Amino acid sequence: MIKRETYMKKLRALRDEHVIKVVTGVRRSGKSTVLEMFKDELLASKVSRNQIIFINFEEPEAIEAEYEWRKVYDQIRSRLLSDKMNYIFLDEVQNVPEFEKMVDGLHAKKNTDIYLTGSNARFLSSELATLLSGRYIEIKMLPFSFKEYVSAYNDPDTTQLFQDYMSYGSFPQIASFVKNAKTDVTSDYLTGIFNTVMIKDVMTRRGMSNVRTAENIMRFMLDNIGNFTSPKSISDTMISDNQAVSRPTVVNYLSALTESFLLYPASRYDIKGKKLLQNLEKYYAVDTGLRRAVLGAKAEVDTGRILENIVYLELLRRENVVRIGRTGEKEVDFVTTGKDGATSYYQTALSVRDETTLERELASLRGIDDNAKYLLTLDPEERNFDGIRQINAIKWLLE
Repeated sequence: MIKRETYMKKLRALRDEHVIKVVTGVRRSGKSTVLEMFKDELLASKVSRNQIIFINFEEPEAIEAEYEWRKVYDQIRSRLLSDKMNYIFLDEVQNVPEFEKMVDGLHAKKNTDIYLTGSNARFLSSELATLLSGRYIEIKMLPFSFKEYVSAYNDPDTTQLFQDYMSYGSFPQIASFVKNAKTDVTSDYLTGIFNTVMIKDVMTRRGMSNVRTAENIMRFMLDNIGNFTSPKSISDTMISDNQAVSRPTVVNYLSALTESFLLYPASRYDIKGKKLLQNLEKYYAVDTGLRRAVLGAKAEVDTGRILENIVYLELLRRENVVRIGRTGEKEVDFVTTGKDGATSYYQTALSVRDETTLERELASLRGIDDNAKYLLTLDPEERNFDGIRQINAIKWLLE
């Protein structure tokens, strides 16, 4: 089993702190597994089993009470030890109506250490945040990074593995399928994830009824990763394809798709003016394999945008803020603000061996008065162009 140290370190650092730990991310990204790993570490550190309460609300047989917050709360409270720390793990807690009242009651007790997972950001932006403002820390989880993906192999051929990573994606179970030469089942597995998220986390939680509209908008977005889009442009395109969808409807569905962690929006940033730009955004898919399963063969046409999507997700893992940059009439793929407040600039390209392509990619970065400028490509060579570092993307992903 791959130990996801990035997330484990965060949980260790917050252990026994009187703040609620909330792990969020798309379904099947490994949230439950990380909680199980952390539970095992607690047991190994001499925490007794009766100090740990672990409930997965995706499994009805896990509890005796119905999913009513008061009944679940009373059940948990009856198991609390008065003289020891109680570690409470509530997996997919958003399935319990008014769960925030239960969590608030448990958090009020001095000897509770609470860990939650959720597969929809809406419960953080509204339900949980309203009652528990300032008393929780969100840990955002994505499927495997390429470094995690490679760690499953003893003697990895990283070039071949990166091709697999781009094609089949980064969900933990997919990594197992690829390692065991079962790639023929990957599409069915990913389609199952897609359908589950669409029904449970998009349609049901938002009270939506038109599955076809939601799926068509999602397909459009997956086909346009890395392209500037707006609700109006999406609506106009779909209307031209005889799919009448109004702009407000597109806004509503886009919000639901991002809340379910299927899509990640990146806003535009004026580098020289140091301000956000209100019009147009780019969207990226949570997983390139999921994109391939939904779109089919057409998803593999633009490998450059797939690389860009992978770099974007990796920057989300490493940095505090990731935006699309603009300097004059030129575009910078990504402008990041690190945890230390430092700003960095990234361009991505499959190859810059062609001089015209090289000059085009460098032009966007040359006007920026900063040395934290990077050009990520799949070319093996690494060079420096007046402070702009060309780095092999696979090597960078493994740092």
